[in-house]
Amino acid sequence: MTALGINVQDVDKSFGRGEARTVVLKKTGLAAEMGRLTMLVGPSGCGKTTLLSIIAGTLHADGGTIEVLGQRLDQMSGNAVAKFRSRNLGFIFQQFNLIPTLTTAENVSVPLIIQGQPPRRAENKAREVLEWVGLADHANFRPGKLSVGQQQRVAIARALVHEPPIILCDEPTSSLDSENGRHVMELLRKAATQQNRVVLVVTHDNRTYGFADHMAEMEDGRIFRTLKTQEEILAHHPPGL
Repeated sequence: MTALGINVQDVDKSFGRGEARTVVLKKTGLAAEMGRLTMLVGPSGCGKTTLLSIIAGTLHADGGTIEVLGQRLDQMSGNAVAKFRSRNLGFIFQQFNLIPTLTTAENVSVPLIIQGQPPRRAENKAREVLEWVGLADHANFRPGKLSVGQQQRVAIARALVHEPPIILCDEPTSSLDSENGRHVMELLRKAATQQNRVVLVVTHDNRTYGFADHMAEMEDGRIFRTLKTQEEILAHHPPGL
């Protein structure tokens, strides 16, 4: 049986108080297995990014169970969550958040430097991961010399360099054209299936749905449907629609 990397149940979240209170998540649950690419999809404003932030431990839920790699984040202190996140989670965003004054290899090595690894060792590891994403010959380039698609691949390398078992992605293809979006999703699916990670992708980019092994569909703060195989996903979301 495939192990669960993420298992959240009955999560509530609201913002504001009194008449200004806005309920964003309502008894929401999500499970994601190791070795599979899971997509969390739905319209803008439905609560996807809020749920992702709670799973990442960067936002507190009002209630519910948040279990990641068998650890209850909702029962940890803030410092313990931060340490857990730095060891076990990698992040990929719509905005690449690369440091313009650093080379590609230096950007990728940042998570290792934060963990205290010597700069030379960190950069050597960064170059290995850049080769995996097809950018070994761009290791000494600065972000301004890279295409948009190349910058996103650098961001993927940075998320993978410290070998986290969980990769969280927030709209990773929405600023990319179809070809670059496909390359990014191919890399993310390889990271899940070939390296036995959870890769959780929040998206409303229907061009990418065919890459998912598992899909949770969200609306108005709740998961209303779960599709557990690629066949089910494609049946509900045929390519080109």
